[in-house]
Amino acid sequence: MEERPGEQSRDSASQTIPLRLQRRRDFAPGLAALTFDGWSVAFRSGQYCSLVHDIGGERIERHYSIASRPGDPLELYIVCVEGGALTPTLFAMAPGDGLRCVGAPRGKFTLEKVPAGRDLWLVGTGTGLAPFLSMLRAGAPLARFERVVLVHTVRKGEELGYREELEAMQAASAGRLRYVPTTSRDEVPGVLRGRVTEALDDGRLEAAAGCALGADSQIMLCGNPAMLDDMKARLHDRGLELHRPHRPGHVHLEKYW
Repeated sequence: MEERPGEQSRDSASQTIPLRLQRRRDFAPGLAALTFDGWSVAFRSGQYCSLVHDIGGERIERHYSIASRPGDPLELYIVCVEGGALTPTLFAMAPGDGLRCVGAPRGKFTLEKVPAGRDLWLVGTGTGLAPFLSMLRAGAPLARFERVVLVHTVRKGEELGYREELEAMQAASAGRLRYVPTTSRDEVPGVLRGRVTEALDDGRLEAAAGCALGADSQIMLCGNPAMLDDMKARLHDRGLELHRPHRPGHVHLEKYW
């Protein structure tokens, strides 16, 4: 969740946390991980925080999914939106520069909301990887599910942020975690080429994952709304329905933008 106009945090006045940029890691032009000092707030992996900065006399507030593990310094995985209200300022920050976090972390896109199953599929576009990264760093998916498939879909290979870390997680999982990167434009060795929906349609996605999407699967989708809608329709055709509190299902959504 990022660069979305944020409603005033309900508890902004009661909790304002000053943050200082500790370090920045660039993956590609306009794509980076920002780590901040000053964060010591309890949250659940999958939630988001609200950042506030005064720009030109105007108070700008935006929501960003948290990529860090609970208990670690706050880490955000963000793309610089041209003409965006806050991300250009974030990308212009130098270590030591500050801004504020307001309110408590929020959001219901957490594993606690996901019913039991054999397999867990985590499918994210671009920076929609962030909540899944937090979950995997905390170890919760492998603690609950026999197998976990992480699908990260981007346009170009350089946009596969955290690829080395995720490949290391896969290597250490004794075969229980499968990392499946996809690119829609670039041809990259070891990476599926084409849209994730195409890879699902022609069977390449499940072949790369080493397991099938079925009644024993739970699927979390995060990122581009168009991808979410397309995947939801395809999963519906397989009998996998959107999960609701009053009607348990298999599909869980978190839209960006």
